Amino acid sequence: MTDVNRLLFERAVRVIPGGVNSPVRAFGSVGGTPYFVERADGPYVWDADGKRYIDYVQSYGPGILGHAHPAVLESITRAASNGTSYGAPTEAEVVLAEMVVDRIVGLESVRFVSSGTEATMSAIRLARGATGRSGIVKFAGCYHGHGDALLAAGGSGVANQGLTGCDGVTAGAVADTIVGPYNVLPDLDDTVAAVIVEPVAANMGLIAPAPGFLEGLRLACDAVGALLVFDEVITGFRLARGGAAERFGVTPDLWCFGKVIGGGLPVGAFGGRWDVMEHLAPLGGVYQGGTLSGNPLAMAAGRTTLELLDDGAFDRLAATTARLAAGLAGAFTAAGLDAVLPRVGSLLGIYFGEVAPSNFDEAKALAENGLYPMVFHALLERGVALAPGAYEAMFPSLAHSDAVVDETAEVAGAAAKAVVANL
Repeated sequence: MTDVNRLLFERAVRVIPGGVNSPVRAFGSVGGTPYFVERADGPYVWDADGKRYIDYVQSYGPGILGHAHPAVLESITRAASNGTSYGAPTEAEVVLAEMVVDRIVGLESVRFVSSGTEATMSAIRLARGATGRSGIVKFAGCYHGHGDALLAAGGSGVANQGLTGCDGVTAGAVADTIVGPYNVLPDLDDTVAAVIVEPVAANMGLIAPAPGFLEGLRLACDAVGALLVFDEVITGFRLARGGAAERFGVTPDLWCFGKVIGGGLPVGAFGGRWDVMEHLAPLGGVYQGGTLSGNPLAMAAGRTTLELLDDGAFDRLAATTARLAAGLAGAFTAAGLDAVLPRVGSLLGIYFGEVAPSNFDEAKALAENGLYPMVFHALLERGVALAPGAYEAMFPSLAHSDAVVDETAEVAGAAAKAVVANL
């Protein structure tokens, strides 16, 4: 890594734990020193030394339009000119809530929070309050934020750090959390309040739901009176106008959203049917609140982003991602590097091996074979940025043109040849 980035990291570690404000940014699982972003535009970021990278992180999903989209920037600027936070309701909250409800079939009410973690924590509390039950079922390798009850067997940054749990999370905090393998239907009983799932597992690389898995979860929950919670923080408003629920034709009881709906600003949301949501205070006894919830800048950015995501946008995103997958696959094959690139719409995974995984154990075997860090650094050196962890998905945006995608494939070919030469 170049001089300014190193100097910034040396300063950061003196005042920020590990030098970063989210563990995956530390390059802990790939080695080396992280680059510090100076600015971004469209499909690119520039580091503190002025080096440009084709960026497939895109803030881990919010950058669906590409970085610094002019319309989003204009809406944020316009909103900021009237103030940045009020501690009182605004019309902007109502408008974005109406847009979300309009797009999601079966979702009747939504409440905004400030992060995906807040959304999942609140949804779980709501599910417990609405059902009077305590049990929560989740799946190994699915990451639902850093709330205590959901950190058991988590993916994403938890997996990247090599953690099987988390210090500070007590046995009591996860006593009611049941963990099962993804793509295997769990046995439920009348102690289970909710089953929470990533409808497409995007925190252990990328694993699609097996045929019948989501449908089976719906039936299993109905059979025992449990609530089905879709964590669509990543898939929401990315896979389709109505997210994964629309794409797979399965309607949960509760949804969790984030990333895209904030247009790059901190935001989350959870919502569902009125008969469930009415348990929230001030209507019911389940308390949830947040000083900055419904922040006017985030509401403005989210509204503009959703307005720009028409049906044609999802088709274009899927086509871009398909082109990228084909280009990378061809580059790796030509270099003699075994790779599989599972794709669901505009989400793309990358594993270095012969067979795509179907669960966390299989994903872990591929993620930890030592090849991802080598490819990551070979690409980064040549100006293509992936997430610094093998358990993360790639996030192409509407700003990634065919020319940018083809350049990526060309760079990947050179990077793969360099990796193979060093094996």
